[in-house]
Amino acid sequence: MSDPIDSNVPTAQPGDLKTPVGGEAAAMASNSLTKERNASLWADAWRQLRRNPVFIIAGIYVALVTSMALFPTLWTSQDPRACNVENFRQSPSAEHIFGTNTQGCDYFSHAVYGARPSLLIALLSTVAIIVLGGLLGLLAGFYGGAVDGIISRVMDVFFSLPFLLGAIVFLTLIKKQNVLTLSLVLVVLGWTTIARIIRGSVISAKSLDYVQAARALGATNSRLMFRHILPNATAPMMVYATIMFGGFVSAEATLTYLGVGLQAPAQSWGIMISSNEQYFLLHPYLLAFPCALLVGTVLSFILMGDALRDALDPKLR
Repeated sequence: MSDPIDSNVPTAQPGDLKTPVGGEAAAMASNSLTKERNASLWADAWRQLRRNPVFIIAGIYVALVTSMALFPTLWTSQDPRACNVENFRQSPSAEHIFGTNTQGCDYFSHAVYGARPSLLIALLSTVAIIVLGGLLGLLAGFYGGAVDGIISRVMDVFFSLPFLLGAIVFLTLIKKQNVLTLSLVLVVLGWTTIARIIRGSVISAKSLDYVQAARALGATNSRLMFRHILPNATAPMMVYATIMFGGFVSAEATLTYLGVGLQAPAQSWGIMISSNEQYFLLHPYLLAFPCALLVGTVLSFILMGDALRDALDPKLR
């Protein structure tokens, strides 16, 4: 004889539990799969990067340079504009570890304060090309057809412009060299590669099964693009953006050296190089220190980008 049912135990009533069925369950599964795939990719990449000594060393160098730009007073108490002509072109010493320049200013303080505009221009340019190039590449790859044709032709026009020559011409026409104008010119000439990378990634991703499933369940185009497709295109974009960050630091110094970039009394590594090149044989430290900082920063970003690419690509592991 079976035991009687305890009347004190609550029984489930219809409607107490809402179980997703049909399209809702499939949509939840698709979102969960996408988030899990992206989380796993970045988690695996981070575990590999933490074991990569090249990435760690490059990251430490970038962190030190970034701290110079953000908190220069932590590195030096000297005012870069406090100059004494009696101390001009002094060799490195305990009082002035980088020596002094032709105006008798502390050269180390110039190097520290010169990090900010160089990194700021690179940061603004990198963020802008990610937004502009990423959006145009996403639209071209997702919609295809006439939209892709128009955007691709515009990309071809800008891609055909010589980077250095185009920057010189634009900055000469603007006749106003500052952080914003330099960043704007670098964005105008540098967004095309990001757009091509995103376009190719979107074309490959939009035909995947989970994207087609989300489309069949009624997902809007904006949801497909930003929730399902774009997360899968961020990896190659981040790799290229890291490398381009260093490239923009180098571009600022190059344009300043050619006379169309930042101008004194602003401080930047490019100004330090351009204003002291003629003293290299007599006082090589005036050129060696800013060049070393510039090369180290650019190289660090390139090495970080290469390490990030290897970590995010399972085929290279």
